[in-house]
Amino acid sequence: MDKKTDTWHFFATVSRMKYIERWALMRNTRPENISEHSLEVAMIGHALCIIGNVRYGKNLNAEKAALVGLYHDASEIITGDMPTPVKYSSRDIRAAYRKVEEMAENRLLEQLPEDLRPVYEKIFRPDQTEEERYLRAMVKAADKLSAYIKCLEEEKSGNTEFRTAKQTIGKAVNEMCGRYPEVRDFVEEFLPSYGKTLDELS
Repeated sequence: MDKKTDTWHFFATVSRMKYIERWALMRNTRPENISEHSLEVAMIGHALCIIGNVRYGKNLNAEKAALVGLYHDASEIITGDMPTPVKYSSRDIRAAYRKVEEMAENRLLEQLPEDLRPVYEKIFRPDQTEEERYLRAMVKAADKLSAYIKCLEEEKSGNTEFRTAKQTIGKAVNEMCGRYPEVRDFVEEFLPSYGKTLDELS
């Protein structure tokens, strides 16, 4: 008799990131879902770590940064995308939402077989090392850069809805440029190309 194999829902659930739209309270010229946003964060986070390793003598795991970027918003499959002005409107709301995020992450991890779970826990949960904290900071910076790029694209399309968001996020990016040379280099060398036409990029 064939042995019954348990089925697990983790990857089927994660695949639903493409149905969760970002910027829900704002008018978009082109909707953005968390699946495509996460891909961009993964690529930029990976690039920031590579810049840190090659130019600034860091020893960052760029491949892990890419994985962290891919899964950094996975909990929103369960929680939905809470608008930033609401999420950060008070310390109490932010703390409460973080607890909800942790519960959602736990629920996702429980959808994995027990032998695989520890590997994915290392993606969702940071190790308490200096290198790991710096790696997570690169992913956070990539998240901000992705949001800023979205603002640039909307502005280029003539949508003024993102004007205030661009100013707020731009300020955060500038602060990160002062703190992290990797972010400064990315902003100076790669960010100006966003918003250009295909002919201009060719």
